[in-house]
Amino acid sequence: MNRFDDLEAFVAVVETGSFTQAAERLGLAKSAVSRRVSALESRLGVELLRRTTRRLDLTDTGLGFYERGARLLADLEEAEAAAAQSHGELRGKLKVALPVSFGVRHMCAPIAEFTRSHPELYFELDLNDRRVDLLEEGADLALRIGRLEDSSLIARRLFDARTAVVASPGYLERHGVPAEPADLTKHRCLVYSNLPEPRRWVCRDTDGEAVAVTVTPAMSASNGDLLARMALEGQGIAIQPTFIVGDAIAEGRLVSLFGRYSWPVTPAYAVYPPTRHLSFRVRAFIDFLAEYFAGTPAWDRGVRPVGG
Repeated sequence: MNRFDDLEAFVAVVETGSFTQAAERLGLAKSAVSRRVSALESRLGVELLRRTTRRLDLTDTGLGFYERGARLLADLEEAEAAAAQSHGELRGKLKVALPVSFGVRHMCAPIAEFTRSHPELYFELDLNDRRVDLLEEGADLALRIGRLEDSSLIARRLFDARTAVVASPGYLERHGVPAEPADLTKHRCLVYSNLPEPRRWVCRDTDGEAVAVTVTPAMSASNGDLLARMALEGQGIAIQPTFIVGDAIAEGRLVSLFGRYSWPVTPAYAVYPPTRHLSFRVRAFIDFLAEYFAGTPAWDRGVRPVGG
């Protein structure tokens, strides 16, 4: 009998919502997880989970036991981390969810730097543009760029992500430089489809008034890097975050348009669920990211919009 293993299995089932996903998190067979939870219920003499063919539900007793059990596991993790921290070491796994383009372009360097200082850490990175459910998928934290739809998450602001409307010099030579945002209706536009209203491009004029333009897509895609590449190939005008197109603008391979207008600035956050105990390693990594991204981001240096 291993009471710790049984408790860990039960907490994993609750947090992931299924025995299958709990087994994946723990690196066990589904049958082993099921046996551990059954053993826990048998030892306690109570039903913790109601199992149906479609879902799992906590009983009232199960909910109270989960809350206390999750705290116990978190306290144990914290105690181990504190002991390691007393010797200057951070150990264990950090599971981090990252948006694809930003993760590939800008997270390798800070993660490598942090790992050099803490070589006993193991990073598990989930690069995905969908909104990951941190509790269900067992992530310690995520980097989110944009409005935080889940108000239950705890967030720490890291930087502001600016956007720019860009085209290649070759495209502008062939099709002309749009003088005003309204002129975009006459141009080939490359649209990022992962937005609620991907065809509606909004900016503000010098008086702070909102200016909205509905563009006709020449192409749409769910990945910003692909659209930036298409803009570089002269296929149209794109609106993209400067963390994707900043280097190309600074090097003159793309032109940032509409210098008199302000395009969206989106905050980027490190987020984590309030029900997950904030371990030393998670807190240390968030503090490190906040310091690393402080000030003007590297990708915004040398980005100067031109035109009307």
